[in-house]
Amino acid sequence: MSEEIIKHGKFVSLTYSISDPEGNLLEQSDLPVSYIHGGETELIGGMDHAVAGKRQGDEVTLTLSPEEGFGDHDPALTFTDGIDNVPLQFRQLGAEVQMQNEDGEMKSFFVTKIGDGKLTVDGNHPLAGKTLKVKVRILEVRDATKEDAMQVDMPGQPHTLN
Repeated sequence: MSEEIIKHGKFVSLTYSISDPEGNLLEQSDLPVSYIHGGETELIGGMDHAVAGKRQGDEVTLTLSPEEGFGDHDPALTFTDGIDNVPLQFRQLGAEVQMQNEDGEMKSFFVTKIGDGKLTVDGNHPLAGKTLKVKVRILEVRDATKEDAMQVDMPGQPHTLN
């Protein structure tokens, strides 16, 4: 087991699971997620601070409020329309609909409800508005290489763990 501790500039590889307060599994990553600590990658809810100083093999569990996690649910990102106004390919739960705002920015919305002749799409992250329990298992901690920096932290391209 490595004795390296997580600090600025270290390459970190981890897996995680996200549950609701009742313990129901909401999301899990068994494939390692890698980042350079203190780099461009953004981890949700202060996870960066929670793993700082930890070592390979350590596990960390933290509880995140909606604000610390994926934010509050924004009702302005939920739209309902008559199902007849929606193309056939989007008339199924979970279907992804790409929408563009007046500034030309694209955003993914997902069909979350179909019933009574209506269809609802939601642009909120599926975990928005929820208190979350995040369990992190640290798989690797080592000095970052230039190759790691090229593959993991593309300058100007912040990534989020989600």
